[in-house]
Amino acid sequence: MILWGLLASLGAGLMTGVGALPVLFGREISRRTNDMMLGFAAGVMISASFFSLILPGIDQGEVIFGSTVTAALMAAAGIALGAATVAGINRWVPHEHFVSGPEGADPGALSKLWLFILAITIHNFPEGMAVGVGFGGGDVTNGMSLATGIGLQNAPEGLAVALALRGQGYGRLRSVWYATLTGLVEPIGGLIGVAAVSVSVYVLPVGLTFAAGAMLFIISHEIIPETHRHGHQNRATTGLLVGLILMMFLDVTLG
Repeated sequence: MILWGLLASLGAGLMTGVGALPVLFGREISRRTNDMMLGFAAGVMISASFFSLILPGIDQGEVIFGSTVTAALMAAAGIALGAATVAGINRWVPHEHFVSGPEGADPGALSKLWLFILAITIHNFPEGMAVGVGFGGGDVTNGMSLATGIGLQNAPEGLAVALALRGQGYGRLRSVWYATLTGLVEPIGGLIGVAAVSVSVYVLPVGLTFAAGAMLFIISHEIIPETHRHGHQNRATTGLLVGLILMMFLDVTLG
């Protein structure tokens, strides 16, 4: 399962580079379309958080602990811990968003490009961990549905990264390459996730909900505010609903 988790999270991460490929051909994406695509990514992540992580985590907790109340409490603790961990990283690791500007600690001598790459790393790491945790539980279909959904949402994210880099004056090849690199943190998260839950069955319920909490924080703190910043909230909300429904369908049919 460790190899499955590593390969699946690698595939999901590489979709970031696939999504960035239109930049090589000079394709211009409007801000309205970009916000809708990011809304789609948020919908996929919300659906994956609940259908592929939180609900399976509660189910596993009930089996392990024999109590619905204990399973729910463990899930609540996992969600809170995951969100708090990413919030701490977001606060203390220096990074920069091209629209909202610098966040976190004093960046010192780090360039704007590396601050942006750190921001995307913070974003992508929990996604890879979620895929790894999905496989670590021994459920290949759940892991595959997670990898598919996160891969789908990585494509528009990769395009957004490449377009942002192009807007900062970077060349086409360099923009696609850096966008691809930001997705390659996911197999690292995947390896950590699958290894952690493989150590003990008791880690699985918390691991699943921890990954969900981390993703939910990113959705609320980063993605949704970004999609509503330019007055395209109707299209962004439509994209979110489409992404949520598609991921729900994938999870039900594949899982």
